[in-house]
Amino acid sequence: MKHLAQIALILFFTFLGELLAWLIPLPIPAAIYGLLLLLAALGAGVVKPAQLEDAAGWLLAIMPVLFVAPAVNLVEYWPLVADRVAPVLGVILVSTLVVFFVSGRVTQALLGRSGGKEEEQV
Repeated sequence: MKHLAQIALILFFTFLGELLAWLIPLPIPAAIYGLLLLLAALGAGVVKPAQLEDAAGWLLAIMPVLFVAPAVNLVEYWPLVADRVAPVLGVILVSTLVVFFVSGRVTQALLGRSGGKEEEQV
């Protein structure tokens, strides 16, 4: 029953995101609104991480299954996309490297600002 309540809480924020996307005429996906609302609720302490931990872990565990349908569609439409594979893979590679670099730098900056070397203080 605990897992069902946790999934219901995640679905509640997903629903709120859909509602906001319907109410606010901006080109922002509803999932982003839902994630921002959930982040705000976690930051404000309204929702505790323990209230979502098991369901979130389960969703992460089954995530590869969620990519099966897009992969099947790619195989089905291969003749339409075959001539565009190299440029798309190039963009994916470059953008992934940029995201890795930027994420690492931001993390280093945040750890440096907060004095993030707690292990050495022990």
